[in-house]
Amino acid sequence: MAGTVRHAFSAELDQLRLQVELMAVRVDQNLERMREVLITGDHRVAEVALAADDDIDAMNVSLTGRCYDLIAREAPVASDLRFVVSALRVLGELERVGDLALRVVKLAPDWDLLRRGGATYEILLSMADLAVGQYREALEAWSSQDLGLAEALVLSGRVMEPVNERLMRELLRLEGPAAVPCALRTLVAGRALDRIADHAAVIGARLRYLLTGDPDHLASEIR
Repeated sequence: MAGTVRHAFSAELDQLRLQVELMAVRVDQNLERMREVLITGDHRVAEVALAADDDIDAMNVSLTGRCYDLIAREAPVASDLRFVVSALRVLGELERVGDLALRVVKLAPDWDLLRRGGATYEILLSMADLAVGQYREALEAWSSQDLGLAEALVLSGRVMEPVNERLMRELLRLEGPAAVPCALRTLVAGRALDRIADHAAVIGARLRYLLTGDPDHLASEIR
């Protein structure tokens, strides 16, 4: 009987892992829409992204509730508890990444203004590529539960710093009547893209803790 109960609980944990992965895929789809909006300014894509975020939020609420239910109902111990708590943390990171993607998407009406930045706009495009790439590494790490990928994400957590420095230098060179509004909107987008990469690194840090159980790794989650 105990073995049957244990098997059923393990199956629930496996299902939870897959559902977190599904939410991560939905977030990834919106990140791709975010990048398309940044490239084209397409308002229709922005509308799809806004609607999709409602579904992501609903998934987050549902899965968070399921995690708490598992803790209350099964009273998991050791590695099982560490997994459920880690799933909660990852869900929070995914929800934040989705919200940050929307900050960029909501700049669609200001797309022409962003483009006037010239060099700053090109840097934003490279930051979007970098942020999406970092996130997809986090998605792959979670999907495969791969410690090596998690370690690599943690080590690459400051990957945006050189690009951010370039962006700041170019913003200071902006001139003309549109310089200030362009700079302000560029800063909003740049900050959001920078934070997306940060949250990807946090997912790597949490996965590393999940797989090793070493509490010293928790400090890497602070960004």
